[in-house]
Amino acid sequence: MSVLRTCVFLLSTFGFALPAFSQQGKAVYEKSCAMCHGTGVAGAPKFGNAADWGPRVARGAAALYTSALNGTPKGMPPRGGNAELKDPDVKAAVDYMMAAAKPAAAPAAVEKSKPVEKPAAAAVAVTAVAAQPAPQVNAFNRLMRPASRQNPPPTEDGIHDPKNDGTQQLQAPRSAYEALPRANAGNRVNWVAALEEKRIAPRWDRADPKATGLVLDFNIVREVKGSMPDVVYPHKQHTEWLDCSNCHPAIFIPQKGANQISMASILLGEKCGVCHGKVAFPVSECRLCHSKKKDVAAK
Repeated sequence: MSVLRTCVFLLSTFGFALPAFSQQGKAVYEKSCAMCHGTGVAGAPKFGNAADWGPRVARGAAALYTSALNGTPKGMPPRGGNAELKDPDVKAAVDYMMAAAKPAAAPAAVEKSKPVEKPAAAAVAVTAVAAQPAPQVNAFNRLMRPASRQNPPPTEDGIHDPKNDGTQQLQAPRSAYEALPRANAGNRVNWVAALEEKRIAPRWDRADPKATGLVLDFNIVREVKGSMPDVVYPHKQHTEWLDCSNCHPAIFIPQKGANQISMASILLGEKCGVCHGKVAFPVSECRLCHSKKKDVAAK
């Protein structure tokens, strides 16, 4: 049970009820907002984080409503990507997240002459649960690093042993990537372009440099609910690197309708998240996958 749900359970158990707008906002948040705001992916202000929300709250509720309803240039889709949400639903979710991000008020000073009363057991339970840090479900995504920490030398990357003399002999990534086409995600290399331009030549068999693999040139389109573009999975770009057995059937069952894929599972390192965010571009680059615009029905 999540920290948030545990708090709500304890509050309701001991006779406390959330305001109506909070109940509505909570429901909308869990359905449409938690995917990004629960983890802080792509720079989204994290739920309950006063530091993330402080500058936004200072702009006023009206400005936050506008951003949530219309989307932002930094990547947030209108209405959180759920076009079915009504204006009151979106505003309730914003109110709910703003309320959760407010820092707790400092306790009033207690006069020495007055005995300090012990808090009720229910209050102790709620405080203890609420104080627990939110789970860092996206901590695995090591490619989502600030520019100053991208492509560190082998002695500082946390992968190689800095005390090993051989580590000192390895070529630094920034030097190795210098001649490769650039990108704005992950380790800042456009690997697909590097392959197409024959800047690199992955070997299919370690012992046989002449071995070739099976490259499949067809796309799979997955329709997405809401306003986000549909997802296009290009087999060509993947099979130029990988054999089919890397994905099938352990990660994806090769049968239509047999795979339940969601952003939540990807952020937890499952499905596409097995590679993306670890050895492929991070999931913050939404438009690289959500690349097929929806067909607009004629009125």
